[in-house]
Amino acid sequence: MISKYLLFPYYLYLKYRDRSYESGRKETVSFDVPVISVGNVSMGGTGKTPAVEAIVRILGGEYRIAVVSRGYRRRTKGFLMVDAQDTVDKVGDEPLQIKRKFPEILVAVDSVRERAIGNLLSLPESERPQVIILDDGFQYRRLLHSKDIVLVDSSKPVLKDNLFPMGRLRDLPRRLDKADIVLITKCAGHLDREEREALMKANGIDPSRNVFFTVVKYLQPVPVFGEDADRRYIYSKEVYLFSGVGDDTPMLLHLTDRYDRIYHRTFPDHHRFNRFDIGRFNGFAEAHPRAMFLTTEKDAQRLFGARRLSDNVRRRLFYLPIEMEFLSYEERQEFASLLHSGLQVGRNRAL
Repeated sequence: MISKYLLFPYYLYLKYRDRSYESGRKETVSFDVPVISVGNVSMGGTGKTPAVEAIVRILGGEYRIAVVSRGYRRRTKGFLMVDAQDTVDKVGDEPLQIKRKFPEILVAVDSVRERAIGNLLSLPESERPQVIILDDGFQYRRLLHSKDIVLVDSSKPVLKDNLFPMGRLRDLPRRLDKADIVLITKCAGHLDREEREALMKANGIDPSRNVFFTVVKYLQPVPVFGEDADRRYIYSKEVYLFSGVGDDTPMLLHLTDRYDRIYHRTFPDHHRFNRFDIGRFNGFAEAHPRAMFLTTEKDAQRLFGARRLSDNVRRRLFYLPIEMEFLSYEERQEFASLLHSGLQVGRNRAL
């Protein structure tokens, strides 16, 4: 009860912002190119990057795609096109991951997203993107979106949460009503009708809306330093798991049945591994000669250029790629159909 009083000013601010945009009092910008926003109402950990990658896989064969991100925690300013050889300090870890995974698409970073899109649309016609995917764009209201895809973590219902800083919510739960598509992510597996309805009710989602349920699909470990890797360590029964992501609990649970011994270290989200961290990795490798080192794909972006990593660590260091997977082929096809619908329409609609 006390939290409601303390958070009331933030609640009023969010309500005022919504009304300002919905009434037209605040200026907005639109472009003659479809803009698909992928976002959430909570802070981190809902699976936005795998969702962006899934959309790239669905649309990439038919359209020239560009992904626009603010480049969270990069040490540069302004507009930059992302190159696969860039560093995390220059462009951020998630944009770099997407570019390295899909080198054929354009990836740009800029805190002013409409400026980024304007620069992309100034490219020669043969290079100009036909679809823009806006990473973490649900709260970026100055730019109108053709479609809003909003993600909710199945284990963290928004109606049981609080606004930040007393909870993880960065937006009002009712804003889910503005989503064109809701993805309930990180589901445990098969869900019957009652379980799906319970998840929608826990998040205040109208069952008549376009709601899809997804799971995390784990792929085979990939060497961080391919030229130095000893792939025999993939079959080790001892693993040192470390990560700096929003929530690595699902990954830890996935590994529990695959390894006899797991050493686990969690860092803050987007953590930059420092000299002390590297020293601990090197020391652990000496003390545990049979252990594989395993991290997330996002964390791997921050390790490619890491100095002082011993050869002993480099040859044992792998990351575990993930993909967002729908609970059925039919659901994936329906989602793809919704993505394609309206992409030929020139001007974006207002929220």
